[in-house]
Amino acid sequence: MLRKNAAGQLSAYVPKKDLEEDVVEEKMGEEGKIFVLANGWELTFPKLEEPFDLPLTAEAKKL
Repeated sequence: MLRKNAAGQLSAYVPKKDLEEDVVEEKMGEEGKIFVLANGWELTFPKLEEPFDLPLTAEAKKL
């Protein structure tokens, strides 16, 4: 799930890991949009099209 946190920064929540981290970097990859989280994880969202409305629930894959 992608959403804006209380500070207005984009954050990602991973339910299976009960993890919520801020997005520190956004980039494009071969498979789609890649978000780098504050803990170092890189999540790719292959079907994410801009502009997107928040909050957004989408499938992602950890790189």
